[in-house]
Amino acid sequence: MKRNMYKWLEDMRISKVKKAMPVLSFPAIQLLGITVKELISNSDTQAQAMKLVADRVDSAASVSMMDLSVEAEAFGSKVNFSDDEVPTVIGRIIETPEDVENIKVPAVGDGRTGLYIEAIKKAVDLIDNKPVFAGVIGPFSLAGRLMDVTEIMVNCYVEPEMVHNTLRKVTEFLIKYIKEYKNVGANGVVIAEPLAGILSPDLIGDFSSAYVKEIVNTVQDENFIVIYHNCGNNVLHLMDSILEIGASAYHFGNAVSMAEVMKKVPEDTIAMGNVDPARQFRNGTPESVREETLRVMNECKDYSNFVISSGCDIPPLSSWDNIDAFFKAVEEFYQ
Repeated sequence: MKRNMYKWLEDMRISKVKKAMPVLSFPAIQLLGITVKELISNSDTQAQAMKLVADRVDSAASVSMMDLSVEAEAFGSKVNFSDDEVPTVIGRIIETPEDVENIKVPAVGDGRTGLYIEAIKKAVDLIDNKPVFAGVIGPFSLAGRLMDVTEIMVNCYVEPEMVHNTLRKVTEFLIKYIKEYKNVGANGVVIAEPLAGILSPDLIGDFSSAYVKEIVNTVQDENFIVIYHNCGNNVLHLMDSILEIGASAYHFGNAVSMAEVMKKVPEDTIAMGNVDPARQFRNGTPESVREETLRVMNECKDYSNFVISSGCDIPPLSSWDNIDAFFKAVEEFYQ
């Protein structure tokens, strides 16, 4: 459903009672009685999963599967699939500058990208009471999966042109990929750029923010917004560069204090975070989730541009009792 997303954000910002917006998708496997492998292999199942979650919880929006292996797989990376964990990339396919030269930019639809686009198209038809967001990986995080996380950090210093050449190719693909999500009716995209969270302030601008900004400038408009996610532990030192990206909203992980983050975010810009997905949603109890949710909300209560969320993607086997406790705590806070 087409809607003015700038107005949606502003209405959220000025509202005294704000709906939570956790990154909540994979725990739908429990509602459907299926495995993660089954969920990621079928567009109808993904759309149905998003619809079930959207109907069950009072969230601000529906967010698709945050499977950060999809884009790397389209480039040729090997992926490990599991019944109860999110897929992960194995090994690397870029070792030399020649590998970068030879690697082809995939067509949109290669690998499982077509399946994920089809899932969003179907979800948009099923969910009409809230915005629907697709999820994609950020350029530096994708390049790190193609090159290996440790190697890309070293290459930022010893082979910077090799890294930039990789980034140009992955950014070209991500723009085409996101445009297709836009074409099938998504209201926006969450770009997950976690690997950039370990870059230094001197490096993040050149190797991540500049490329994310190019994506934002190309795809974002009043009907389609970008939410930037970074769950790195160095975020507080990177905020100037991150905010220069120009995303419509930002989402931060639990490695940092959300209250400290909010001090740096302009008051007209929405920032979301950051109840711990592993410690609380996956391994906590309803009471510990309630306490942590209320703690974060109380610490950030003076910021009208703050929206409570999970710190990152909520793991597939997280207890629905814990997830329900999160939403009950949000309701309790506003009461």
